[in-house]
Amino acid sequence: MELESVLHFLENKTILVTGATGFLAKVFVEKILRCQPNIKKLYLLLRATDTESVSHRLHHEVFGKKLFKIQRDKWGEKFSSFLSEKVVAVAGDVSLHNFGIKDQILIEEMLEEIDIIVHSAATTRLDERFDVAMDTNTMGAYNAINFAKMCHKIEFFLQVSTAYVCGEAKGQIPEKPFLMGQTLKSSSELDINLEKQLIKKKLSELQSQNANQETITSIMKEFGTIRANLHGWPNTYVFTKAMGEMVVTNMKGNIPLIITRPTVIIGTLSEPFPGWIEDVRTIDYVFVEYFKGAITSFVGNPKITADLIPVDMVTNSMIIAMLVHSKNNTSNNLIYHIGTSLRNPIKLSEIQDLMHLYITKNPWLKNYGKSGTLYEKFTFNPNYTEDLEFPHYKGSRLKRIMNMYRPYLHFEGIFDDKNTEKLRMAIKGVGSVERKFNLDPKSIDWKEYLVNVHFPGLLKYSMQPKM
Repeated sequence: MELESVLHFLENKTILVTGATGFLAKVFVEKILRCQPNIKKLYLLLRATDTESVSHRLHHEVFGKKLFKIQRDKWGEKFSSFLSEKVVAVAGDVSLHNFGIKDQILIEEMLEEIDIIVHSAATTRLDERFDVAMDTNTMGAYNAINFAKMCHKIEFFLQVSTAYVCGEAKGQIPEKPFLMGQTLKSSSELDINLEKQLIKKKLSELQSQNANQETITSIMKEFGTIRANLHGWPNTYVFTKAMGEMVVTNMKGNIPLIITRPTVIIGTLSEPFPGWIEDVRTIDYVFVEYFKGAITSFVGNPKITADLIPVDMVTNSMIIAMLVHSKNNTSNNLIYHIGTSLRNPIKLSEIQDLMHLYITKNPWLKNYGKSGTLYEKFTFNPNYTEDLEFPHYKGSRLKRIMNMYRPYLHFEGIFDDKNTEKLRMAIKGVGSVERKFNLDPKSIDWKEYLVNVHFPGLLKYSMQPKM
């Protein structure tokens, strides 16, 4: 497989990307535009009510980011005209039929032109309100696959999921699809329509009680956790993402379906440049709070393998998965675990050592070295309790965060990636493709990447004003 075949595959394609302001989606869009500027069109669906607000979001939350610096430098003053030629910002909402798009002419154009749909829209808050998570993660998938079925020449539907739909599984976890109604507890049965009815009933009860918005939010968050736990999932996020997988797998018809299940996505390894990250997400919260001097330990078993994956490896895997499917002309849905725990594992104990190594050489605290204050060595503690006090935190906030992260920092599963390994084999030996679309976890030198790329990237991009 030559580099030309990858570029040729993308040439003159029209792709719809939902959730276009998301971290992963932005990196995907940047990669597509950079490696194949001769793409025909990118429809980017953003949550907005009108053309003016969607254009504002597109500029400030996507193309205005430093992520696109290389392309801005390449195109210069022509960058805006290039974008206006290739990119169509679509105001919509995945929780609605036809994404709530009001312009019927635009809908017809999209249905006529779209070759590929990348459904990336999601709410990734672990403790999201059950109604919000259901609307976005489950019904969003339902509406996206229905839209795909109306497209005249659809080639693929790529659903971005998460590896952690497996719940708290142990051992080697296979790349297997969910059956409709499948749960992680043999004692329970899952009916998505029933879950929707329970949400509706709960909201009606709260409204009849004249509950305020704060109360409704709190109760709906708790309700989601209760329902997720009942069926074996640790939180509302992975529960509703699993139901989203069930929906697209069950409803896809003849549309070739690809489901990518990345693990914990962190900053770029190399493209478009090393270390780009947006916001403080997942395990980065622990890194940042330690580097700021707020904590010196956190809940977690130092003996477990942490599965972290650079975001550019995820986007490369998505692109090569679509290419391989186009060559094989298969309609079988395939699941791809995109992670590192099987091929290039790193333990939490190693990460905590690298955190201390980095911060002693690159202190974030201004008084470091002046007052003689030293950073204590950070430790993940399996017996950590929220009763340990840190002056920077209210106990309830720390307790909530620890309870959310606890399942992942005690996670004893290893993600099998046989299908993703087939993608690596498909491009193996073709140096130009392997370099430009690196998806080999063995190429990550964890010490080099974390200490010299990712940790500095957190300070440079996540801790600065939004850019």
